[in-house]
Amino acid sequence: MIPAGKPRNTPTRRVDQWLWFARFFTSRTRAARFCLAGRLRVNAVPIAKASHELKEGDVLTFFAGGRVRVVRVRTLGNRRGPAAEARELYQDLNRPPVDVAGNRAE
Repeated sequence: MIPAGKPRNTPTRRVDQWLWFARFFTSRTRAARFCLAGRLRVNAVPIAKASHELKEGDVLTFFAGGRVRVVRVRTLGNRRGPAAEARELYQDLNRPPVDVAGNRAE
């Protein structure tokens, strides 16, 4: 029996595994600890489980590398590949920096 509200055959991936695949963390253990600390939001909802299931189109918000990151999951990935491959897993939704005059930096 399939739980109500969960579509059939929707591919998912554990959030800690995806964060590691996308190279936001150097190890899956660090990604899991980050999730357990409650520092991650998925679709604006705080999560506190490394086993939270992501699907394509989900939006993640978290603090990393000295700034707030907002990314949309493009694909779930199958492995932790090179950095160029990892960047294809997500779309960065952060706005480009704005200079003092209000112009967007290119």
